[in-house]
Amino acid sequence: MTEAQTLQSGKGHRDENFPVASVLIRPRHRPVILAFYRFARAADDIADHATAPADEKLRLLDQFRASLAGSEDSAAPAVALRTALAAGNLTPQHGLDLLEAFRRDVTVQRYQDWDALMDYCRYSAMPVGRFVLDVHGEDKATWATSDALCAALQVINHLQDCRKDHVNLDRVYIPLDTMWAAGIGPEALMAQAASPALRQVITSLARRTQAMLAQARPLAGQVRDSRLALEISVIQRLAEDLTSMLMHRDPLSQRVHHTKGALVPLLLGATARFIGTRLGRRRTPPPLAAGQR
Repeated sequence: MTEAQTLQSGKGHRDENFPVASVLIRPRHRPVILAFYRFARAADDIADHATAPADEKLRLLDQFRASLAGSEDSAAPAVALRTALAAGNLTPQHGLDLLEAFRRDVTVQRYQDWDALMDYCRYSAMPVGRFVLDVHGEDKATWATSDALCAALQVINHLQDCRKDHVNLDRVYIPLDTMWAAGIGPEALMAQAASPALRQVITSLARRTQAMLAQARPLAGQVRDSRLALEISVIQRLAEDLTSMLMHRDPLSQRVHHTKGALVPLLLGATARFIGTRLGRRRTPPPLAAGQR
């Protein structure tokens, strides 16, 4: 039987497209966020391994679930997360939800429409934002805008890696109905460059992602923790720029990732937006009570 560590990619939190437990996050929150990340990274590597048999992947993911739930201790990253969550009196549900997404990665290779893709994002992306908000003690009322941001980040990743996912893993996250409506199928993702029809599909999905990012934009102003709010502002700005890139570049043949040089003006812009948002919130007077009107 395969051990989970033999399927690890070696990828770390500094290799991700978006910040993970960056210096913006308060130091007391970083350990549990990093424990969550290492758990998710290890489970994701199992699901994404190119040659491990599906039944073996599912067996290892079941070990992660049991170890996070506390019925066994066979998966070290899950045990570490369980311990960190218990210390902070935090629920394991967000991690359990993530494991459902990784199981789907093993068993589901196609998504029929946008609603099916969003149901996948409910497990693959939204739990991450909800977890970080819980760690910071934020109100659950922030979940709706967080869900929109996290789902948008997931779709961006799917569009960036659409060819690689199909070639390496035979997975197609682009909704099939959008491809069929353009007169193409998943085989279009195998080309070295996107056809006009595929570019049309990718552009339409990028527009839908822009709409989700518009829904998510109030999030930075909703959270109380100012450092978390700044990190959200940065992530939001990076996501908006990547979505714009996807509308004008071909992810099959062109780079659709940020260079270090491009990050500086984006980070400055995100900081300026954040300052404006926080100042605007302070200037907004509280609502009058009924007897004061």
